[in-house]
Amino acid sequence: MLDKSEVQKQLDKFKASVIKDSRKNLTNLKKNSSKKLYSSLRGEVKVMPKSFSMDFFMADYGHYQDKGVSGVGPAGKDRFGNLKTVVKDGQYKFGTGSGPAGGLRRGLDKWMIRRKIAPRDEKGKFVSRKTLKFLIARSIFRHGIKPSLFFTKPFEKAFEKLPSELIDKFGLDALELFKMTIQQPKK
Repeated sequence: MLDKSEVQKQLDKFKASVIKDSRKNLTNLKKNSSKKLYSSLRGEVKVMPKSFSMDFFMADYGHYQDKGVSGVGPAGKDRFGNLKTVVKDGQYKFGTGSGPAGGLRRGLDKWMIRRKIAPRDEKGKFVSRKTLKFLIARSIFRHGIKPSLFFTKPFEKAFEKLPSELIDKFGLDALELFKMTIQQPKK
């Protein structure tokens, strides 16, 4: 039978594994340009005699990166004439902003600087990023953000490694534990 200290140890191990693998996924998926999401990942575990609480925290946009955002369409074609797909299975969807993905455009400027995306005219001089930001935002708005599952997959993988005694003792279910522990973005 698991005692309180053993439960704490197992849940701390679970938390550390989820955070470590989530950070690794962010880096591998190249979704770590500012390091903000990477640095914001953290968890808290508290074990009581007959229950426990566990919370995971991350920057709000991490939820959208993990679960995806459905695009509004139409699909359109890329610059090579290939049909682009529209993400329809994202857990989230775009709301109204000022124009196509108004809020999205505001975050693109720093992202473009970090990615060294600098538009130039035909003479090679730097030009304003305003139009390019609009076009990128419109593309994301139309096509969506594909779910990366950078957090979900490590969570499920670590859950499978939890001792069956712990799962039985608390009647844990992976999906319910996930919903209970992850702090959802504010609507």
